[in-house]
Amino acid sequence: MAKVESFTLDHTKVIAPYVRLITTQKGPKGDVIQNYDLRFVQPNENAIPTAGLHTIEHMLASLLRDRLEGVIDCSPFGCRTGFHLILWGEHDPLDVAKALKGSLEFIANEATWDDVQGTTIESCGNYRDHSLFSAKEWAKKIVEEGISSDPFERKVVKESL
Repeated sequence: MAKVESFTLDHTKVIAPYVRLITTQKGPKGDVIQNYDLRFVQPNENAIPTAGLHTIEHMLASLLRDRLEGVIDCSPFGCRTGFHLILWGEHDPLDVAKALKGSLEFIANEATWDDVQGTTIESCGNYRDHSLFSAKEWAKKIVEEGISSDPFERKVVKESL
């Protein structure tokens, strides 16, 4: 079985919330992609409820694309503690952290139901399982705790994109 980097990470050593570059990979034709760990809550201590996480996922899909070039996908971890962010090209982890902070600030302070895309039976595979209230509360908590640009040492990002 292939070894998966995320499963070799010692989850007892990280300090959430943080942004962590997992890997930069080059394809056979020279294309570059990066995979980031956007960790919102401390592993094995808490988890974001599914409805709130689902709403955050739908909002980050557009908010991160508004702030960063080359977003391929932003998908939640099954453990509900954060997200994978896959990007074309090479990005500075600090810029990713700033974009995440700006996106979560929007969710916490400005978002309305009209800002949540993909909430109908036609546009979502589980359209009934959303909670803007939960998304806003979790986003507020994460922003208040501060998003670190380092997973092992608190280097809280002050600016946002």
